[in-house]
Amino acid sequence: MVQNSIAFPNLGIELNNVGKSITVFGYDIAYYGIIIGIGIIVGIIMAEREAKKTNQRVEDYTDFALYAILFSIIGARIYYVVFSWDMYRGDLLKIVNIRQGGLAIYGGIIGAVITLSVFSKKRHLSFWKMADTACIGLVSGQIIGRWGNFFNREAFGGYSNGLLAMRIPISDVRENDISEELMRHVSDGINYIQVHPTFLYESLWNCGVLVLIMIYKRYKKFDGEVFLVYVAGYGLGRSWIEALRTDQLLLGGSAIPVSQLLSLIVVLVSIFFIFTKRRKA
Repeated sequence: MVQNSIAFPNLGIELNNVGKSITVFGYDIAYYGIIIGIGIIVGIIMAEREAKKTNQRVEDYTDFALYAILFSIIGARIYYVVFSWDMYRGDLLKIVNIRQGGLAIYGGIIGAVITLSVFSKKRHLSFWKMADTACIGLVSGQIIGRWGNFFNREAFGGYSNGLLAMRIPISDVRENDISEELMRHVSDGINYIQVHPTFLYESLWNCGVLVLIMIYKRYKKFDGEVFLVYVAGYGLGRSWIEALRTDQLLLGGSAIPVSQLLSLIVVLVSIFFIFTKRRKA
Protein backbone atom coordinates (compact mmCIF):
# COMPACT_ATOMS: atom_id res chain seq x y z
CA MET A 1 0.00 0.00 0.00
CA VAL A 2 1.10 3.55 -0.66
CA GLN A 3 1.28 6.15 2.09
CA ASN A 4 -1.95 8.01 2.95
CA SER A 5 -4.16 5.22 1.66
CA ILE A 6 -6.90 3.29 3.48
CA ALA A 7 -8.59 0.18 2.15
CA PHE A 8 -11.49 -2.09 3.05
CA PRO A 9 -10.41 -5.10 0.94
CA ASN A 10 -13.42 -7.32 1.61
CA LEU A 11 -15.73 -4.52 0.52
CA GLY A 12 -13.64 -3.73 -2.56
CA ILE A 13 -12.95 -0.17 -1.35
CA GLU A 14 -9.55 1.53 -1.64
CA LEU A 15 -9.07 5.21 -0.84
CA ASN A 16 -5.90 7.04 -1.85
CA ASN A 17 -4.47 10.37 -0.70
CA VAL A 18 -6.43 10.40 2.54
CA GLY A 19 -4.61 13.10 4.45
CA LYS A 20 -4.82 13.94 8.14
CA SER A 21 -5.22 17.68 7.66
CA ILE A 22 -5.80 20.51 5.23
CA THR A 23 -3.79 23.71 4.95
CA VAL A 24 -5.64 27.03 5.09
CA PHE A 25 -3.63 30.26 4.77
CA GLY A 26 -0.49 28.39 5.81
CA TYR A 27 -2.06 26.73 8.86
CA ASP A 28 -2.67 22.99 9.13
CA ILE A 29 -6.19 22.15 10.29
CA ALA A 30 -6.66 18.53 11.32
CA TYR A 31 -9.61 16.64 9.86
CA TYR A 32 -10.04 15.20 13.35
CA GLY A 33 -10.87 18.66 14.69
CA ILE A 34 -13.17 19.41 11.76
CA ILE A 35 -15.10 16.17 12.26
CA ILE A 36 -15.40 16.79 16.02
CA GLY A 37 -16.65 20.30 15.29
CA ILE A 38 -19.30 18.99 12.90
CA GLY A 39 -20.34 16.42 15.50
CA ILE A 40 -20.73 19.16 18.12
CA ILE A 41 -22.88 21.30 15.82
CA VAL A 42 -25.12 18.37 14.89
CA GLY A 43 -25.40 17.38 18.56
CA ILE A 44 -26.51 20.89 19.56
CA ILE A 45 -29.08 20.98 16.76
CA MET A 46 -30.50 17.59 17.78
CA ALA A 47 -30.74 18.60 21.46
CA GLU A 48 -32.37 21.94 20.65
CA ARG A 49 -34.83 20.19 18.33
CA GLU A 50 -35.81 17.78 21.11
CA ALA A 51 -36.10 20.65 23.61
CA LYS A 52 -38.50 22.46 21.30
CA LYS A 53 -40.61 19.31 20.82
CA THR A 54 -40.89 18.83 24.60
CA ASN A 55 -41.74 22.50 25.30
CA GLN A 56 -38.46 23.36 26.99
CA ARG A 57 -36.49 26.58 26.57
CA VAL A 58 -34.16 26.09 23.62
CA GLU A 59 -31.93 28.86 24.96
CA ASP A 60 -31.08 26.78 28.01
CA TYR A 61 -29.55 24.09 25.81
CA THR A 62 -27.66 26.63 23.71
CA ASP A 63 -26.16 28.13 26.85
CA PHE A 64 -25.41 24.72 28.34
CA ALA A 65 -23.62 23.63 25.16
CA LEU A 66 -21.13 26.49 25.46
CA TYR A 67 -20.04 25.30 28.89
CA ALA A 68 -20.32 21.59 28.07
CA ILE A 69 -18.00 21.83 25.05
CA LEU A 70 -15.22 23.38 27.13
CA PHE A 71 -15.50 21.12 30.16
CA SER A 72 -16.03 17.99 28.08
CA ILE A 73 -12.71 18.61 26.33
CA ILE A 74 -11.03 19.21 29.69
CA GLY A 75 -12.62 16.05 31.11
CA ALA A 76 -11.62 14.00 28.09
CA ARG A 77 -8.03 15.17 28.41
CA ILE A 78 -7.82 14.60 32.16
CA TYR A 79 -9.18 11.06 31.80
CA TYR A 80 -6.62 10.25 29.09
CA VAL A 81 -3.68 11.78 30.97
CA VAL A 82 -4.54 10.06 34.26
CA PHE A 83 -4.54 6.62 32.66
CA SER A 84 -1.53 7.37 30.43
CA TRP A 85 0.56 9.10 33.08
CA ASP A 86 3.83 7.44 32.04
CA MET A 87 3.65 9.40 28.78
CA TYR A 88 3.47 12.76 30.55
CA ARG A 89 5.34 12.45 33.85
CA GLY A 90 8.62 13.50 32.23
CA ASP A 91 7.20 16.50 30.34
CA LEU A 92 4.17 18.10 31.96
CA LEU A 93 3.82 20.66 29.17
CA LYS A 94 2.70 17.83 26.89
CA ILE A 95 -0.51 17.63 28.92
CA VAL A 96 -1.87 20.81 27.31
CA ASN A 97 -0.80 19.84 23.79
CA ILE A 98 -3.98 18.17 22.57
CA ARG A 99 -2.95 18.64 18.94
CA GLN A 100 -1.01 15.39 19.33
CA GLY A 101 -4.21 13.54 20.27
CA GLY A 102 -5.20 12.06 23.60
CA LEU A 103 -8.90 12.63 24.32
CA ALA A 104 -11.03 9.91 25.93
CA ILE A 105 -14.78 9.96 25.29
CA TYR A 106 -15.68 8.71 28.76
CA GLY A 107 -13.83 11.64 30.28
CA GLY A 108 -15.81 13.94 28.00
CA ILE A 109 -19.12 12.39 29.08
CA ILE A 110 -18.17 12.69 32.75
CA GLY A 111 -17.22 16.33 32.18
CA ALA A 112 -20.56 16.99 30.46
CA VAL A 113 -22.55 15.34 33.26
CA ILE A 114 -20.77 17.36 35.96
CA THR A 115 -21.32 20.53 33.92
CA LEU A 116 -25.02 19.73 33.51
CA SER A 117 -25.35 19.10 37.26
CA VAL A 118 -23.97 22.56 38.07
CA PHE A 119 -25.78 24.29 35.19
CA SER A 120 -29.21 22.83 35.98
CA LYS A 121 -28.84 23.71 39.67
CA LYS A 122 -27.90 27.31 38.85
CA ARG A 123 -30.83 27.66 36.44
CA HIS A 124 -33.27 25.81 38.74
CA LEU A 125 -33.95 23.24 36.03
CA SER A 126 -34.45 19.49 36.22
CA PHE A 127 -31.11 17.73 35.77
CA TRP A 128 -32.78 14.48 34.68
CA LYS A 129 -35.12 16.12 32.19
CA MET A 130 -32.22 17.98 30.63
CA ALA A 131 -30.16 14.78 30.59
CA ASP A 132 -32.92 13.00 28.64
CA THR A 133 -32.80 15.75 26.03
CA ALA A 134 -29.04 16.32 25.95
CA CYS A 135 -28.18 12.62 25.49
CA ILE A 136 -29.93 12.67 22.11
CA GLY A 137 -27.52 15.37 21.00
CA LEU A 138 -24.60 13.61 22.66
CA VAL A 139 -25.02 10.29 20.87
CA SER A 140 -25.67 12.09 17.56
CA GLY A 141 -22.35 13.89 17.95
CA GLN A 142 -20.59 10.64 18.85
CA ILE A 143 -21.80 9.00 15.64
CA ILE A 144 -20.06 11.67 13.61
CA GLY A 145 -17.12 12.38 15.91
CA ARG A 146 -15.79 8.81 15.76
CA TRP A 147 -14.91 9.38 12.10
CA GLY A 148 -12.16 11.70 13.25
CA ASN A 149 -10.33 8.50 14.24
CA PHE A 150 -10.61 7.33 10.63
CA PHE A 151 -8.53 10.26 9.40
CA ASN A 152 -6.07 9.90 12.30
CA ARG A 153 -5.61 6.13 11.68
CA GLU A 154 -6.30 5.40 15.34
CA ALA A 155 -8.82 3.67 17.63
CA PHE A 156 -8.56 0.42 15.70
CA GLY A 157 -8.45 -3.18 16.90
CA GLY A 158 -6.37 -6.26 16.33
CA TYR A 159 -6.09 -8.36 13.21
CA SER A 160 -9.30 -9.04 11.28
CA ASN A 161 -10.27 -10.55 7.98
CA GLY A 162 -13.97 -9.89 8.46
CA LEU A 163 -16.28 -8.04 6.10
CA LEU A 164 -15.34 -4.61 7.48
CA ALA A 165 -11.61 -5.30 7.89
CA MET A 166 -9.48 -2.21 7.22
CA ARG A 167 -5.93 -1.94 5.85
CA ILE A 168 -3.60 0.89 6.82
CA PRO A 169 0.05 1.44 5.84
CA ILE A 170 2.31 0.84 8.84
CA SER A 171 4.05 4.15 8.17
CA ASP A 172 0.77 6.04 8.79
CA VAL A 173 0.16 4.52 12.24
CA ARG A 174 1.63 5.39 15.64
CA GLU A 175 4.11 2.72 16.67
CA ASN A 176 2.50 2.28 20.10
CA ASP A 177 -0.83 1.35 18.49
CA ILE A 178 0.60 -1.66 16.64
CA SER A 179 0.32 -4.73 18.85
CA GLU A 180 2.52 -7.83 18.71
CA GLU A 181 -0.51 -9.77 17.48
CA LEU A 182 -0.82 -7.41 14.50
CA MET A 183 2.87 -7.71 13.67
CA ARG A 184 2.60 -11.49 13.56
CA HIS A 185 0.38 -11.03 10.48
CA VAL A 186 2.94 -8.82 8.75
CA SER A 187 5.31 -10.84 6.59
CA ASP A 188 8.09 -9.87 4.16
CA GLY A 189 6.88 -7.56 1.44
CA ILE A 190 3.79 -6.40 3.39
CA ASN A 191 3.83 -2.78 4.51
CA TYR A 192 0.34 -2.59 5.99
CA ILE A 193 -1.72 -3.88 8.90
CA GLN A 194 -5.25 -5.26 8.56
CA VAL A 195 -7.42 -4.42 11.54
CA HIS A 196 -10.84 -4.22 13.15
CA PRO A 197 -12.09 -0.65 12.41
CA THR A 198 -13.41 -0.25 15.96
CA PHE A 199 -14.15 3.44 15.39
CA LEU A 200 -16.58 2.31 12.68
CA TYR A 201 -18.10 -0.35 14.92
CA GLU A 202 -18.75 2.28 17.58
CA SER A 203 -20.22 4.74 15.10
CA LEU A 204 -22.62 2.10 13.77
CA TRP A 205 -23.47 0.93 17.30
CA ASN A 206 -24.29 4.51 18.29
CA CYS A 207 -26.65 4.77 15.32
CA GLY A 208 -28.53 1.86 16.85
CA VAL A 209 -28.48 3.52 20.29
CA LEU A 210 -29.91 6.72 18.78
CA VAL A 211 -32.74 4.81 17.12
CA LEU A 212 -33.41 2.97 20.39
CA ILE A 213 -33.70 6.08 22.55
CA MET A 214 -35.79 7.95 19.94
CA ILE A 215 -38.31 5.10 20.12
CA TYR A 216 -37.97 4.48 23.85
CA LYS A 217 -38.59 8.11 24.86
CA ARG A 218 -42.25 7.74 23.87
CA TYR A 219 -42.69 5.18 26.63
CA LYS A 220 -40.56 6.62 29.42
CA LYS A 221 -42.13 6.73 32.87
CA PHE A 222 -39.75 9.09 34.68
CA ASP A 223 -37.30 11.87 33.87
CA GLY A 224 -33.81 10.48 33.40
CA GLU A 225 -34.97 7.17 31.97
CA VAL A 226 -33.92 8.00 28.40
CA PHE A 227 -30.50 9.08 29.66
CA LEU A 228 -30.10 5.81 31.57
CA VAL A 229 -31.09 3.84 28.45
CA TYR A 230 -28.43 5.78 26.50
CA VAL A 231 -25.79 5.07 29.16
CA ALA A 232 -26.69 1.36 29.26
CA GLY A 233 -26.81 1.06 25.47
CA TYR A 234 -23.56 2.91 24.85
CA GLY A 235 -21.81 1.11 27.70
CA LEU A 236 -22.89 -2.29 26.41
CA GLY A 237 -21.42 -1.63 22.98
CA ARG A 238 -18.28 -0.01 24.32
CA SER A 239 -17.59 -2.98 26.62
CA TRP A 240 -17.03 -5.37 23.71
CA ILE A 241 -15.57 -2.81 21.30
CA GLU A 242 -12.97 -1.76 23.88
CA ALA A 243 -11.82 -5.38 24.18
CA LEU A 244 -10.77 -5.30 20.51
CA ARG A 245 -8.73 -2.10 20.59
CA THR A 246 -4.94 -2.00 20.62
CA ASP A 247 -4.72 1.43 22.32
CA GLN A 248 -6.50 0.55 25.55
CA LEU A 249 -6.02 2.68 28.65
CA LEU A 250 -5.22 0.23 31.45
CA LEU A 251 -6.17 0.42 35.11
CA GLY A 252 -3.05 1.01 37.19
CA GLY A 253 -0.42 -1.63 36.51
CA SER A 254 -3.02 -4.23 35.59
CA ALA A 255 -4.10 -5.59 32.22
CA ILE A 256 -7.69 -4.41 32.78
CA PRO A 257 -8.94 -1.85 30.20
CA VAL A 258 -10.35 0.94 32.34
CA SER A 259 -13.03 1.94 29.80
CA GLN A 260 -14.23 -1.64 29.50
CA LEU A 261 -14.53 -1.95 33.28
CA LEU A 262 -16.32 1.40 33.51
CA SER A 263 -18.68 0.36 30.70
CA LEU A 264 -19.73 -2.80 32.51
CA ILE A 265 -20.31 -0.87 35.74
CA VAL A 266 -22.47 1.83 34.14
CA VAL A 267 -24.51 -0.80 32.25
CA LEU A 268 -25.33 -2.66 35.46
CA VAL A 269 -26.05 0.51 37.46
CA SER A 270 -28.24 1.98 34.71
CA ILE A 271 -30.29 -1.20 34.26
CA PHE A 272 -30.76 -1.46 38.05
CA PHE A 273 -32.13 2.10 38.27
CA ILE A 274 -34.35 1.68 35.22
CA PHE A 275 -36.03 -1.42 36.64
CA THR A 276 -36.25 0.04 40.15
CA LYS A 277 -37.73 3.37 39.05
CA ARG A 278 -40.15 1.83 36.55
CA ARG A 279 -41.48 -0.53 39.21
CA LYS A 280 -42.09 2.39 41.56
CA ALA A 281 -43.66 4.42 38.75
